[in-house]
Amino acid sequence: MALRKSGDFDGNGRTKRARGSVLEPGRNCFRIACSKRAAVLIDAAPYYARLEQALCRARRSILIIGWDFDGRIKLCPDHHDCRPLGEFLSSLVEARPELEIHILVWSGAVVHGPSDAKPLLVGAPWQDHPRITLKLDQHHPVYASHHQKLVVIDDVIAFAGGIDLTVQRWDTCGHKERESFRCGPDGAAYRPVHDVQMVIDGEAARVLADVARERWHVATGKRLNAANGTFDLWPLDLPPDFTDTPVAIARTVPAWGQTAAVTEIATLTEDLLSAARQWLYIESQYFTGSKVRRIIEKSLAAAHGPEVVVVVKRTSPGLLERFVMGANRDRLMRRMRQADRYNRLRFYYPVVGGKNESCEVLIHSKVLIVDDEILRIGSSNLNNRSMGLDTECDLVIEASNAEQRRAIARIRDQLLGEHLSVATETVAQAVARHDSLIGGIEACNHGERGLREFPESDNAGPAKPIPGTSVLDPEKPLALL
Repeated sequence: MALRKSGDFDGNGRTKRARGSVLEPGRNCFRIACSKRAAVLIDAAPYYARLEQALCRARRSILIIGWDFDGRIKLCPDHHDCRPLGEFLSSLVEARPELEIHILVWSGAVVHGPSDAKPLLVGAPWQDHPRITLKLDQHHPVYASHHQKLVVIDDVIAFAGGIDLTVQRWDTCGHKERESFRCGPDGAAYRPVHDVQMVIDGEAARVLADVARERWHVATGKRLNAANGTFDLWPLDLPPDFTDTPVAIARTVPAWGQTAAVTEIATLTEDLLSAARQWLYIESQYFTGSKVRRIIEKSLAAAHGPEVVVVVKRTSPGLLERFVMGANRDRLMRRMRQADRYNRLRFYYPVVGGKNESCEVLIHSKVLIVDDEILRIGSSNLNNRSMGLDTECDLVIEASNAEQRRAIARIRDQLLGEHLSVATETVAQAVARHDSLIGGIEACNHGERGLREFPESDNAGPAKPIPGTSVLDPEKPLALL
């Protein structure tokens, strides 16, 4: 079936017209604040390198919020003089009498994270400094995780996205099947991994600092003072993708104790998916959200609507993860394919190496791009628990001019170019030539490295959520008897 060119109609078959802003503070986001500069960092190697630059220039405050943390990793393992992260942080406070470092890690990381649990529980030598404080955050519902990945430095620059400062995260955009520097502190190699982080500064960074300090207060009962930095920590070698651009911050916070529920991300996800008119581009580690499925099904069933491209990991490492997350993802795929009467849906996973014996690239990123209009990068997956159980934080840019729209389209094409092993401009030209995101991808998708379609699932598979979903992937905290 030929691909339909979708640019002239909205999801209900109506001729396109100007769309009002999707973002509404207090409803689907916390606040919107201006970022003097903002940039998307694709994969951990570029992120870690820019983070190291900013950390080296910190003066008063480094605040790290993570799902996991491991002081043994090296931010730049391809540099011969790079020290382990813990030792590096310790050297920073030794050199700067005013600098304080606070690290907050989800308590469940000692069981579920890939890091070494012992330093999180009993400490490590680098933590002995009086101006380094590491705490485990136990303030969460049963089986919920604190999933935010934030670093704020002096309140003037902040990083948020899908990348923790832990093992099995570092990789380059090349995602080589064999990479000598892609190994853990014990020397064990791990497979290629793709992820995305965003860096912001200005007032937007100060708002994200407020979010991080509130997490610290809820977890520890203590309030951290604002750093109120006025200097510039932007990495010198990083050209911004956006300048003087409003950035929205959206959160998920589960109800627990005296903490009220915050469901901005759930509302925002529904609004963004419903707003798409031309195409949706999605990267997500997990894709199991029941509300997500219903919205996309409705869009696909309409005679005129957006193309939907989903890049998601195919294999899952653990038995329970494969059983629940993997099986429910496959169930959603079957449902969506049945609704896709107009051939506007593709599910892909990225590979490197030969076509016959290819190596899968693990998708750990959380990206949602609506048309060329809206870019969301953060910690939330398109699964149920990211909408109401886990603590999450996303950054959103909604284009208000042609320059911002070009930047969003360029980021999407850069992501696809990486997966397809072609230049960003090649993807852009192919999409424009076919007037189709799917058509552009398929025109470029001929190399040994590329995007592979998920095989057609058995239509006789389970029609209802897999047993265990209500525990492992619930939409809200579990009710205890």
